[in-house]
Amino acid sequence: MLALLHTSPVHVPVFDALRDEEAPGLAMHHLVRPELLDRARAQGPDAVVDDLSAELAAAARHGARAALCTCSTIGSVAETAGAALGLPVLRVDRPMAAAAVATGPRIAVLAALESTLVPTKALITQEAGRAGRGITVRTVLVPGAWERFEAGDSDGYLAAVASAAQEIRDANVIVLAQASMAPAAEGLDVGVPVLAGPRTGLRAAAQLVARDASFSGLRTT
Repeated sequence: MLALLHTSPVHVPVFDALRDEEAPGLAMHHLVRPELLDRARAQGPDAVVDDLSAELAAAARHGARAALCTCSTIGSVAETAGAALGLPVLRVDRPMAAAAVATGPRIAVLAALESTLVPTKALITQEAGRAGRGITVRTVLVPGAWERFEAGDSDGYLAAVASAAQEIRDANVIVLAQASMAPAAEGLDVGVPVLAGPRTGLRAAAQLVARDASFSGLRTT
């Protein structure tokens, strides 16, 4: 089973649909904890470590073989908490970051939340180090986007993201830092790749579950 840790309920149907396309039959358990993002924004991501650890430990006790954190703001601390528990945890934007680094050296990051910019830039820099590539990262906070998201104005939110992407110049690739931004990339033609995390993140997390299941099978035979 794959546990998914969300900070908004809007992600539940999105990842259910992606599971049906990418990994049919994968058992998933959704954990929706919006208060974790609220606290991380107010006090910093480290403020949610204890609660994250408790959530992940409970998921492991209930059969989770891996977890996927769909919130970019707390993704790094989720991975660290999982490592301490012995549970593989993947932040949803890590495969996207690796793909961005492989695409080109000039990377633009769009985010609706300021608290997402620093961890996303750090993640991309980390992936560049692993790949041995030199990069430059430009971060852009999309004005007014998060307010629209919180108000339930999905169309307005995605339109703001798409508009901001169209204003980007001199980039080899554009990264949409938050999972909720992914639909804005559909049909968007800005002359460079526009990357979003949900699909590649779920695909990689499903592989983690499969690898763990295979390893467990080897140990018991």
